[in-house]
Amino acid sequence: MTDTPQITDSHCHLDFPDFDGQLDEIVARAAEAGVTRMVTICTRLRNEPQVRAIAEAHAPVFYAAGTHPMSAADEPLATVKELVTLAQHPKFVGIGETGLDYHYTAESKEIQQQSLRIHITAARETGLPLIIHSRDADGDMAAILSEEHAKGAYACVMHCYSSGPELAKTAVDLGFYLSMSGIAAFPRSQEVRDIFAAAPVERILVETDAPYLAPPPHRGKRNEPAYTAHTARVGAEVFGMSYPEFAAQTQANFDRLFTKAAHVTRAA
Repeated sequence: MTDTPQITDSHCHLDFPDFDGQLDEIVARAAEAGVTRMVTICTRLRNEPQVRAIAEAHAPVFYAAGTHPMSAADEPLATVKELVTLAQHPKFVGIGETGLDYHYTAESKEIQQQSLRIHITAARETGLPLIIHSRDADGDMAAILSEEHAKGAYACVMHCYSSGPELAKTAVDLGFYLSMSGIAAFPRSQEVRDIFAAAPVERILVETDAPYLAPPPHRGKRNEPAYTAHTARVGAEVFGMSYPEFAAQTQANFDRLFTKAAHVTRAA
């Protein structure tokens, strides 16, 4: 096991009911696969205490919190002060996920955009990376990210990237990162793999988005952090690297972006 390359699941949802009563086993299986860290994401701020408790109970688990765009119209609008206060916790390492989703919830686009800008401000003030969900909103997303970046720099990862090449280029040009999920490992996802291949490998992270989007050979089943390794092996092929080389590169990338998590890891 000591020879297994280490990687980080940069985005999962360990508070979801799919994992009830199984977190010890989930974390243990992740470690067996070389997934030695994971960031569990709170998508509704009222659930932050439960998500925080998971991070506090499991050494390899860090967390982030925000209002998911699909919930933006149903939840109280987050405030910058609220997010900045949450960020004081030692294992709180990112702002979000936030973003825009016009696929199912286009009718709430205005409140989504307002929520996104609040989260960007919090990311700028805390120095923590923004975690972006974007679906069927490439034009507005590129415009808002660029406009806000011009007001003041902030760090960002485009989580579970499966949007178009133009938004990917905008993100990379702004210094942001693209995160590879199980979607990139699906046989019919060559266009997604091509977008990643065109990006600098120094800007690539890997994730599961568990319990969703399990990569082959687990497609159609519940995803879990251990399966990050399957996606990372596909990533190595995309970039023409050995698996140990790609794993080490994504670790360095994660540490560069999620500096707070990196400091905690080094201090442990």
